[in-house]
Amino acid sequence: MTQTERTETTDRTLDDLQRTLQVELDPDLLLLALTHRSFAYENGGIPTNERLEFLGDSILGQAVTVKLFTDHPDLEEGELAKRRASLVSSAALAEVGRSIGLGPYIRLGRGETLTGGADKPSILADTVEAIIGAVYLDRGGDAATALVLRLVAPLLRDPERFGAAMDPKTSLQEIAARRGSPAPAYTVTESGPDHNKHFVATVVVGALVQASGEGSSKKQAEMAAALEAWTRLNDR
Repeated sequence: MTQTERTETTDRTLDDLQRTLQVELDPDLLLLALTHRSFAYENGGIPTNERLEFLGDSILGQAVTVKLFTDHPDLEEGELAKRRASLVSSAALAEVGRSIGLGPYIRLGRGETLTGGADKPSILADTVEAIIGAVYLDRGGDAATALVLRLVAPLLRDPERFGAAMDPKTSLQEIAARRGSPAPAYTVTESGPDHNKHFVATVVVGALVQASGEGSSKKQAEMAAALEAWTRLNDR
């Protein structure tokens, strides 16, 4: 994509996002990081952000691992692993995406747009990882690590998050009880062949919140949904 092919509106929008991220990126690379596969499919099979997501996932994990290892010399390996999992989960990254107002910038296909794709935890999380990957390619490892640490800093300051990530269903049940709500109710749907099942769980906590999560097993999907619901309730 050449400079003339981008509209002034798009350029201005990307500038706004870069100011929020506190990093300057090649506009084409940033635009690629924001391109969901649904948009790519509807626009002639253009490249998607999935390769950048793959790269960003590794950089995110490394940056968080080093941060936890350095900041907590007293913690055993098991506790460090649990804390890392809580910080790199889809629910946590979706929270990061919402905190920087990422949803409106993501390029989605018509179907995803109509079904609220800009606020889906999986799409937000994947896009955050793709942006991290783009920063690594364009600005280098130090800039990518700095971005990760800026993004997760609010999560690191929330000690309750680590308990919720270890047992999200119990944590959600506890917060529901404290607020006088009925116990969380889960529904799960599955798709795909037997050797590659995909599960989507939805949890409803009375009138307080409804959230969804995905996974390769029913348990994994329910836990993801519970953590997403807990995160939303804990932010209120």
